[in-house]
Amino acid sequence: MFSRIFQLGTRLLRETRAGGNLTSNSINSSYYQGQLSRHSAPAKSILFSTATSSHEGSEDKEKISVTFVNKDGSEQTISVPVGMSMLEAAHENDIELEGACEGSLACSTCHVIVMDVKHYNKLEDPTDEENDMLDLAFGLTETSRLGCQVIAKPELDGVRLALPAATRNFAVDGFVPKPH
Repeated sequence: MFSRIFQLGTRLLRETRAGGNLTSNSINSSYYQGQLSRHSAPAKSILFSTATSSHEGSEDKEKISVTFVNKDGSEQTISVPVGMSMLEAAHENDIELEGACEGSLACSTCHVIVMDVKHYNKLEDPTDEENDMLDLAFGLTETSRLGCQVIAKPELDGVRLALPAATRNFAVDGFVPKPH
């Protein structure tokens, strides 16, 4: 249910920003357009998530190399399209980065540690919302970030991200969540 609401909200915002009309038969477009035009805030203050519902044409995009250092010390290097979050990239490549809130900036289970300060300094500064969630993360470091907020960009090519030894989640120990 949460995922469906999130997808609907993302679609509404994307189409509103693009100036397009909502065309779905399941949505009363005049109602939503009226509500959005009267009550909408700037997109930057509305969107906290970088998750998207699909990455069609991602094979045509520029890609960067990202290395995930797993809990056991093993490394896995993957190619990530520019614009994709590290959480999404991890899920697409079966890397055990949890992301319990599906990238909605409501948990700390996608906590990653940027292993090189030079790469860390190339990231956008964390928002207050991200810092609030990071305060809940297990094994917090000076270069900790949430994987859902680290977005692939050319200057991050070669970044190394360590997965912490554990996460703080309400699930029972040993439970391995599957991405939706």
